[in-house]
Amino acid sequence: MSRKGQLTTPRRTIYDIVMVSSDHPTASEIMDRLKIRGCSFAYATVYNSLRYLTEEGMIRELKLEGDASRYDARMDDHQHVLCNICGRLDEVLIEAPREWVDKIARATGYSISEEQILFKGECPACKEQKRAVQ
Repeated sequence: MSRKGQLTTPRRTIYDIVMVSSDHPTASEIMDRLKIRGCSFAYATVYNSLRYLTEEGMIRELKLEGDASRYDARMDDHQHVLCNICGRLDEVLIEAPREWVDKIARATGYSISEEQILFKGECPACKEQKRAVQ
């Protein structure tokens, strides 16, 4: 088996970090967490490992408008909500209404296999902080 098909030590370590992270870390945040664990992988190794894990369907890459990509270990269909103030990203485990997907498919002619909807707003902590200042 070639190294391309193997779950090498760096790939396994990076996969483990993404799996235990509920905050959808960026590659930079993953690098920081690797350092805390005492690992010293090159940036190229981290990025190549993230690409491999994404291509193999082990993790999901979230490309959010202008931000660095973030990584998610949940592979089931779900959406995300992003705080416009602090950048917190949470999962939305409510299915997109089937009628939306069907209507979009009819209007575009696409056969839709998955959807990624990003909601934006203010998280509870930022709303509370804003309220406390007023």
